[in-house]
Amino acid sequence: MEELQAIDWYGQRADDCADTELKAVLIHNKDDEMEHAAMLIEWLRRNVPEFATQLTKFLGVDGSIA
Repeated sequence: MEELQAIDWYGQRADDCADTELKAVLIHNKDDEMEHAAMLIEWLRRNVPEFATQLTKFLGVDGSIA
């Protein structure tokens, strides 16, 4: 959850940032948090069978996710 919150936090600050260099740093940090989140999701996929089932059900499919 913390990784997803950090992605949102960095994204909000980057969106509101007028300084181009600071904005680039914030976007870089946001991308790092995405990497961390992806790594955790992969760990869950490998270690929690029901999580893997849900990923298969929803990721990369067309149509409604509801």
